[in-house]
Amino acid sequence: MPATARRLLNELESIRLEFGPEAARRRLPLLRAVGRARCLSAADVLRLHEALCFSRAYPDNEAVLAAAERLLAGFARRPDLQQYAGELADTGVAGTAINYRFYATMARWAAARWPERLRIDWEESDAAKVEGVLPLLATYSETPALDELGLEAAAWLAQLKGPREADGAFLVRRLGELRLGEPGLAGFAHEYLYEQLDLWMVLEAGPGGPSRTAAHWKRAPVAYRTAAPEGRRPDLQRELERAPLSVEKASPAAGRQLVDLAREAMITRSRDLDAFAWADARDVTLIDDGDGLMFVLIGMVPERRLMFEAVYGYLILRNGVPVGYGVVSSLYGSIEVAFNLFETFRGAEAGHLYARLLAGLLRMFTADTFTVYPYQLGGDGNDEGLRTGAWWFYQKLGFRSRDRAILKLMRAELARMKRRPGHRSRPAVLRQLVEGNVYLDLGEPREDIIGRLALAEVGLKVSTCLAKRFGSDRHLAGPTCAREARARLGEPARAPRGAGEKLAWERWAPVVLLLPGVERWTRAEKKALAAVIRAKGGRSESEFVARFDAHRRLRAALVRLARG
Repeated sequence: MPATARRLLNELESIRLEFGPEAARRRLPLLRAVGRARCLSAADVLRLHEALCFSRAYPDNEAVLAAAERLLAGFARRPDLQQYAGELADTGVAGTAINYRFYATMARWAAARWPERLRIDWEESDAAKVEGVLPLLATYSETPALDELGLEAAAWLAQLKGPREADGAFLVRRLGELRLGEPGLAGFAHEYLYEQLDLWMVLEAGPGGPSRTAAHWKRAPVAYRTAAPEGRRPDLQRELERAPLSVEKASPAAGRQLVDLAREAMITRSRDLDAFAWADARDVTLIDDGDGLMFVLIGMVPERRLMFEAVYGYLILRNGVPVGYGVVSSLYGSIEVAFNLFETFRGAEAGHLYARLLAGLLRMFTADTFTVYPYQLGGDGNDEGLRTGAWWFYQKLGFRSRDRAILKLMRAELARMKRRPGHRSRPAVLRQLVEGNVYLDLGEPREDIIGRLALAEVGLKVSTCLAKRFGSDRHLAGPTCAREARARLGEPARAPRGAGEKLAWERWAPVVLLLPGVERWTRAEKKALAAVIRAKGGRSESEFVARFDAHRRLRAALVRLARG
């Protein structure tokens, strides 16, 4: 990069977290000047891109926002971007390719959106595995050629695919059309078959995304910054008491836009999240926190919901730009939270965003406990979290372990820090600290919460029961148990409404039959349990949580079943 251009970019980065009239007066000409500069390395092209994305999410004023948006809109046409596009593959920058081992669901989504650009990377994939499924991809009348001609897998897919689709899109689509297994399990079978192929795909660059460059929800509110983002550690109790501006369901059209935005945010960063892959656009909740900050909670389709906890993926939007994501699950008046900020936006306001997320979740679910699992703390192989001391981030916000050994170690480390203010926990110590969950208790600590209640034991008891009754005839278990459970709860014999409700009855029925004392419940309690089950297969899984948590007798019975 010429010296002048390098100086401009360095200066732009140096005022990244400075805001106010003077900072805005400096930033706007810098954006315009550095936008005209030609970068002489891929690294500097990426630096420019990240600076523009940050200014779009955190604009000083309308002029700064317009400048950032204009430069991002034309980024793929920049000569330096085109020169270094190969080196910038997998960065999510517009005009660059994405090389990724897509999971089945996201591969199908990409094939539907960009069929002409999704191809197989044959150098990284095993052609022999693809050859094994070729008979499943062709019609029977094509089998004489498959049997006799010695074409390689790549050549066969080139022969079989349509004129407006690449070989990767063809394979993904054809596998998805196969009729496999029971209706409730067909999707899992398709996934298994596809993922056994272990394919690397290339999503070639082209118009219409996906890219981080264009990632933005146009309907989001815009706020201009006059001061730096809140970088101090928040007063969590005070933040939890402050409600967001609104919590409301998104329209189906907005839901579809936001699901696409979430999925693009994942594949442009070589990530995947089941809650986004199996998202239900009908179950999207918008938490508007004001100041250009929104949290988008995205539920899952009934087929992919967990047996008990309700799971929602979420995006964090700043002025419509995705700046972070995560997943939450809720049940028993408790919420598990996983929290991630995208690298471009780190170092600005992590504590503030986390506090506002928790405040919003308390208005979506009724809860008195938050749970964080070891991976978020730096455990279970999360080396980055361990290196950055993520455990202490949560500790300083008030989260605590319930493990006596970990608490003792924490107190010892705090004593060392008091004696030596510059002390940092050694990696070996951090590895011990992150071995268990941490909890934020807003009331008296309870044991019937996510992270403490062993609901896996319920699944084991169901398995024992079904093994005795059905063995290998498990395909009969769902319908049979559903009829029996409905009769036990005094429900009409008519078929449930909709595929989601039918699936929920078949999945929950074995549990209903095992619940201790359910036959002695009042009619109202049985009716309420039936409503819980219907909600599990209904439009919004947050309704399931509300109904389940309000059913005290069901909560107690499930605890007894788990512990009995």
